[in-house]
Amino acid sequence: MYRESIEKVITLIESELKNEKTGVLDNASLARFAGYSEYHFLRIFKSAVGLTPADYIRKRRISEIVRVMCVSHRPISDIAFEYGFNSKENFTRAFVNEHGILPTDFRCADCSLRLYGRFSFEKETNLPTSTIAYLKGFYVTAYCFCGSSPNRAWNVYNASSRSRALTDTDDAVDYGVMCWNTERKALDYYIGVKRELVKNSDKNTVDLFISSGVYAVFDTPPASQHTFAEVISETWDYIYRKWLPENGFKRAKGYEFECYAEQSRLYTERIFVPIEKE
Repeated sequence: MYRESIEKVITLIESELKNEKTGVLDNASLARFAGYSEYHFLRIFKSAVGLTPADYIRKRRISEIVRVMCVSHRPISDIAFEYGFNSKENFTRAFVNEHGILPTDFRCADCSLRLYGRFSFEKETNLPTSTIAYLKGFYVTAYCFCGSSPNRAWNVYNASSRSRALTDTDDAVDYGVMCWNTERKALDYYIGVKRELVKNSDKNTVDLFISSGVYAVFDTPPASQHTFAEVISETWDYIYRKWLPENGFKRAKGYEFECYAEQSRLYTERIFVPIEKE
């Protein structure tokens, strides 16, 4: 019912991401453009897009700035100003709030960030491939990122070159290991490498044992640097909403984990979930 109005608003927002005319993208103006009261507009926009207009605009601007940073050596402040940030400090603050690292750290590390593309009702979904495998147990030496989202954890891990610090190589496969903490009611997340690859000890790491057992193994669809994090998120959603219930399995005890080589630039990840029959 509201689809046409939301699509019109999205088109307007996208046209004004750069060099916004004063007052065009505030909530009241967008509501008038859509033909609704401000209260009703905010409700239907968030229902359709999953974000408030202000959050959508901020995420889209930061995402487009990142895309320009990847292909240009222009000063970050110039790019940020072009996309509506009135100072380098304001952009840096917004970038850190979004991704957990500084823009300069991203430019140096060239890691994968979760970017937001233009909203569309017609979203193409590529399903991951899946297999079932038995794994022998092994240890991962990892840094704890409990309290951070996986996206932010990977940003910090890659930007600070922690894999290389542990292994003296850029070719090690990195593991993101996770479990649900029932006391904190939050995800405990760790990132590291197989223990046998560690060349330099670090007192800030812990050794985690990945149990032997049967795992469902998922390979995410190929992605670009800019869509990789979103594809991973969609794959996890698919695993729990569709694959597990439709195939008669439930999550077994033990760690889930995901692994990939950031330096490979293949932008695909393998996810392992311990399973047992429902």
